[in-house]
Amino acid sequence: MADTASGGGAMARLNPVLRQVRAGSGFEEALEQILQVVRLGLVPAGERLPPERELAERMGISRVTLREVLKVLQEQGLVEARRGRYGGTFVLPRPDTPVGGGEDELRRRVAGVDLEDVLRFREVLEVGAAGLCAAQGLSEEESERLLAALAATQDAPLADYRRRDTLFHLALCELAGSPTLTAQYAAVRAAVNDLLDCIPLLVRNLEHSQQQHAALVEAVLERDADAAREVMREHCCGTAALLRGFLA
Repeated sequence: MADTASGGGAMARLNPVLRQVRAGSGFEEALEQILQVVRLGLVPAGERLPPERELAERMGISRVTLREVLKVLQEQGLVEARRGRYGGTFVLPRPDTPVGGGEDELRRRVAGVDLEDVLRFREVLEVGAAGLCAAQGLSEEESERLLAALAATQDAPLADYRRRDTLFHLALCELAGSPTLTAQYAAVRAAVNDLLDCIPLLVRNLEHSQQQHAALVEAVLERDADAAREVMREHCCGTAALLRGFLA
């Protein structure tokens, strides 16, 4: 398998999540960030995390602290360390939710979060990001990046759709130009994905989502901020309604 998680391009892919941690909480914040990398699919299952040196420098922690973080992730079955010339730390596939147990698992996970707060915060961030991107306009390079992220969702196999959908939304938030907004969105999206992973991918729902994605990109590229915000608001409301439906 191609190792697409190495090199400068791979580290750029992790920029929405990885940032300098605060003194005194290096282990905890680094663990949170690497967990988000894995949960958001920024490094897909089967691929290798960037080298320890690069990760440690990016977060401003020692390699000893980083190794402690990676050890915790190994113990949780999220990554594995491989030795040898092509060794490193590789992301493991996440175990599937047991067949027929999705709704029970969803209820268990929802019990640990304030669902309405998570969904509302996500909507505020994404609607704001969509409006900002449209109002300020995108460069040619930025427009191509957004179009490429959209195309990736359209070509996605069903099993990889949610990861590519996440990357599309993260790209939009990054293009808004606020690292703080992007970091906050990455955190809330990880929480939403934990819930969405408990319910099936519905083809009709995905078709509707794709139509909304296309309309959103069109509005952003045409610099129609009002339309971009409205499409995104409807899109977020659709996800919220889907989750509430499985909890009814």
